[in-house]
Amino acid sequence: MEVSFPFPGTHDLPTLRAKLQGLVKFLRDALPISNAHTVDFYTKSVWEELVGLSPDTVLTALRKSTAQPEHPSPDARPLVEAERDAGVTDFPKMFCETSQKLLNVEAFTVAAKYYSVQNLGICTPFEQLFKALQGNKPHRIGENVKRIEFMNMKKSHEVQAMSELIFSIADYYGIKQVIDLGSGKGYLSSFLSLKYGLKVYGVDSSNTNTHGAKERNRKLKKHWKHYHTQSRGDANGHVLRMTKEIKVKSEIKHKVDMEEVYDNSTRNQEVIATSDILTDYSSSVIANFRKQMENLKIQPHEEENLCLENDFPLIDLLPINAIELTSSSKIPNGEMSEANKGRRKMTSKLSESSVFSPLTSFITADSELHDIIKDLEDCLMVGLHTCGDLAPNTLRIFTSKSEVKGVCSVGCCYHLLSEEFEDLPKGCPQEKWGFPMCSYLREEKWCCGRNARMSACLALERVAVGQGLPTESLFYRAVLQDIIKDCYGITKCDQHIGKIYSKCTSFLDYVRKSLQRLGLDESKLPENIIMEYYEKYKPRMNELEAFNMLKVVLAPCIEALFLLDRLCYLKEQEDIAWSTLVKLFDPVTSPRCYAVIALKKQQ
Repeated sequence: MEVSFPFPGTHDLPTLRAKLQGLVKFLRDALPISNAHTVDFYTKSVWEELVGLSPDTVLTALRKSTAQPEHPSPDARPLVEAERDAGVTDFPKMFCETSQKLLNVEAFTVAAKYYSVQNLGICTPFEQLFKALQGNKPHRIGENVKRIEFMNMKKSHEVQAMSELIFSIADYYGIKQVIDLGSGKGYLSSFLSLKYGLKVYGVDSSNTNTHGAKERNRKLKKHWKHYHTQSRGDANGHVLRMTKEIKVKSEIKHKVDMEEVYDNSTRNQEVIATSDILTDYSSSVIANFRKQMENLKIQPHEEENLCLENDFPLIDLLPINAIELTSSSKIPNGEMSEANKGRRKMTSKLSESSVFSPLTSFITADSELHDIIKDLEDCLMVGLHTCGDLAPNTLRIFTSKSEVKGVCSVGCCYHLLSEEFEDLPKGCPQEKWGFPMCSYLREEKWCCGRNARMSACLALERVAVGQGLPTESLFYRAVLQDIIKDCYGITKCDQHIGKIYSKCTSFLDYVRKSLQRLGLDESKLPENIIMEYYEKYKPRMNELEAFNMLKVVLAPCIEALFLLDRLCYLKEQEDIAWSTLVKLFDPVTSPRCYAVIALKKQQ
């Protein structure tokens, strides 16, 4: 497991700490905006408490900053320049020094953009990492990505991008075993096993998920086998001709160009490019085969002019147990080259170890892997959208277990993180917390708070492309809270109303159903009283809209805090050879798009 050439350079710990300090300084002033709960917006006069501008002024500035992101105003530009020069920015014109109210939206927006993960410069580009892992092997990132069967578009996008990275790391280091923590329905685990031939253990705390993953993997194997068998059958006629030609070419020392050999191929001849399977990991095998078969049935005279760049057919790449050959599709031993026989044997051995095993276990930072996985060996630990504390615990397990040589973790559900320095009920026995992890934030005893963690889950990129916030439903809930306070004397409501907005025909209907859900007597409130509240606050709906947009703008900064905390924690470990963040997914399709990746030093 030796590195033959260097991986892309990453920031050292002092540099990351400097960036973290700047981010913390900004969030100390800005975090009260994220910690304000929408439910209490009117009951606690949140706008008057935290913003010293009109809502129209704020909305206009936010829209302008979105339309002209590369041209900050004269008031905002010094902030960026000061950050470059000093490393830490002062924000004298952003918040009032006495009231701490927001006064300069443009400066606030520029600072929020600067302290996002994307603009802090702490990520390693996806392409650079692949180049380091693959060397001179060609790779076309993101081309011809098709949706995988049994997955929606979002999950297909995530599984394909993450699985190709995981396989590239495993292949580079010669690792065959992968542990998928929080495997859920087993999508990533199944794909890693079936497409890339890895031995995958999917560990999830839910026995229901484990059972579902087993059943789903069984169905996926069946369809995978079906599509491979169909593809092999249709390619069989060409394979027989091709093996003969390969034998002839070997006798003339392989000096014939493959493209010239097949320029005059007859019509209806299907040639499948194995280079796409070997080098284009973004392409879905299932989707490609299915499309090929549909094309054959619908358009029998259409030709696919694809060349074989590696001098051997697709039939020799498929694991023997992935398909069952009929007697008509077998290749005579005399017509199979020795190289191809070697590949078949190698693929057969690989297929024997390529299996997905769903397991049920609740994972903590102190979980003993040998108790969960009996044949534990050198492995990679991965997690696709591991919720709450499971993401930081994945990193802790990676640093503490010698068998785990690398980690690739994409976290989510920041609101479920436990915080060491949050005001919690007495008697909490927890020793290892989800946040903070790194020494600097622990020394600072930094705490975000639940509402801020909830805000970190907001998707700025989705809002920017028009997938806006549900302003009316949030407005309904905030007004309802004022009704509950005034008419029922309840100042704090811990009960969740649930998603009933979509089931209601009007504000009046919403209030009636919500009161019923809360167990309150709705008959004591006549219709005219309810509508008075609606008419009172309707002109102030733009306050709520503007405030929620401020929270959306801040969301990437809070996410950056969590990710920088995890990256600094890894940099503090002595046996970590390389660690970074990589943007794996399209943030519009999958907002939690950043992977924490680390590799250990090897003996």
